[in-house]
Amino acid sequence: MPIKTVAIMGAGDMGHAVGKALGESGFDVITCLAGRGEHTRDLAGIAGMRDAGSLDAMVSEADIVLSIMPPAAAEGFAGEIAAALKRTRKASSATPMFVECNAISPDTTRRIGASITGVGAPYTDAGIIGSAPGRSGSPPRFYASGPDLGPISELDGRGIKVMPVGAEIGRATAIKMCYAGLTKGTNSLLTAVAIAAESLGITAELGAELASSQPAAYEGMKRAVPRLPLDAGRWIGEMEEIAATFASAGVTDKFHRGARDIFLLLDSTPFASETRQTFDSSRTLEDSVKVYVEHLRAGSSAAD
Repeated sequence: MPIKTVAIMGAGDMGHAVGKALGESGFDVITCLAGRGEHTRDLAGIAGMRDAGSLDAMVSEADIVLSIMPPAAAEGFAGEIAAALKRTRKASSATPMFVECNAISPDTTRRIGASITGVGAPYTDAGIIGSAPGRSGSPPRFYASGPDLGPISELDGRGIKVMPVGAEIGRATAIKMCYAGLTKGTNSLLTAVAIAAESLGITAELGAELASSQPAAYEGMKRAVPRLPLDAGRWIGEMEEIAATFASAGVTDKFHRGARDIFLLLDSTPFASETRQTFDSSRTLEDSVKVYVEHLRAGSSAAD
């Protein structure tokens, strides 16, 4: 049966933008806002997502469920969905496809997949790469793996690009983990360098050298480092998932455990309460690292 109703949990930065794009493409996009905060409710309203009222009602209406949320919440939410699917499943009706779209390790997605298929629902593993729909010239890529990619393939070209990568659960998330290991890992390294320079009192001197010999890296540092606290909270769990992925491949997990520590620091600063709508775009690299160093030192003093 063709996909008509798409459920998205949750309505965060990426989720609400995907929901808006799919709604504009003609799908009935629903969510469940029970227990969700004001910001999530606002974003769902902006996207035109319809509140089903409860998880049971949502899975009863949906043809496909997309889980798009911070990785630390993915496994717990999947357990809630599995319970809702078990409560609402009827022999006379089809069970919606559950698509796990979060930044998690292959081992985590396989555990989630087992819980979903264990209640008789089909499962697809997915990894999202790229900016939210409408934020850049190209749509986000939804890498997808699993035994039946037909349902998610129906969403291709509707604000997202679906990239099938085979029948084996875990292949899609492996791509996401390696990609984010580079991109977010690089940003954490740029931040660590900037913080160390400020703590050592050489910010101006290092900046001049980088501008001369490493202009691309320096521009990336100036652009990324002030914005990272906006996402640091949800990237803490992602770094742990990347570390676990690397360890399962026989590669050191220490790079991304270090990246996790950087994001923990950024999430402790006042800037972490900002959103993309309230971000202070006038704040410079130099302004930012001064605050980061203050919190670094405060954390060290508390540990002592």
